[in-house]
Amino acid sequence: MFAVTILGNNSALPAFDRHPTSQVVTIDEHLLLVDCGEGTQMQIAKYKIRRSKINHIFISHLHGDHYFGLIGLITSMGLLGRTQDLNLYAPASLKEIIDLQLKVADTTLPFALNFHPLNDEGIVVKENKFEVSCFPVYHRIECWGFRFKQIKPLRKINPEKTREHEVPSSFFERLKWGEDYINKDGNIIKNELVTTQAPKGKSYTYSADTKYDERIIEKVSGADLLYHEATYLKDLPERAEKRFHSTSVQAATIAKKAKVNKLILGHFSSKYESLKEFEDEAREVFPNTELAIEGVSYRV
Repeated sequence: MFAVTILGNNSALPAFDRHPTSQVVTIDEHLLLVDCGEGTQMQIAKYKIRRSKINHIFISHLHGDHYFGLIGLITSMGLLGRTQDLNLYAPASLKEIIDLQLKVADTTLPFALNFHPLNDEGIVVKENKFEVSCFPVYHRIECWGFRFKQIKPLRKINPEKTREHEVPSSFFERLKWGEDYINKDGNIIKNELVTTQAPKGKSYTYSADTKYDERIIEKVSGADLLYHEATYLKDLPERAEKRFHSTSVQAATIAKKAKVNKLILGHFSSKYESLKEFEDEAREVFPNTELAIEGVSYRV
């Protein structure tokens, strides 16, 4: 399973029962937290997210609506008896903030908090089933987007051919990763005789807070699912530019030019109670658009 669950979809101020930015990316048994605005741990409880399964947290930038919930979540994990390592990926100055918060509270965590500063574009996590890379976006302060890429076996088993060549099922996992099989007589059964090319892994891209800038297109190109902020409706492009944010139509334009499969919009300004117009405006440019609704999981 590869999906994104929205915990918070609003911008700076909680309003209309919408919360600051946070979401969980699920890749099979792995849960990855992306941003951690105020109230995130309450949303985790509400939507029954298993916080013990969260081993990687990614913070895009140090505006409060993207990380003010982090210290509360981290200390709660400690109070609940967490012992496994927690990995945190964020702008370098966040480490000083977290260290100070723990120091003044005289708190010692019962687990290792491994801090990974985001200094350069590139891969920041690589595990058996996924990898995560970061890229700069164009906000008022240092800000990073993230691309989550599923890693799948290279090959797909052909059951009929494996029976014909007497390849045991115990070897199937190695076949999936491209190995040849050597039978009991010492003959090599070439991998391509018993497998076919598997579909490539999918990708989800989180563009974080950013003004409209076409340099982003290259970074999000071809994503199966793209999250792009849409703080304002299309009638406020000047305000969006001034505040380093985007409009509904600008987000849709990036999605269209990047040839992504699907777009979800988030980070809505608290000046809007109804969100339907965001979706309507974006769909005029990029039809396969949905709103990022809290509590909803979007399959990649």
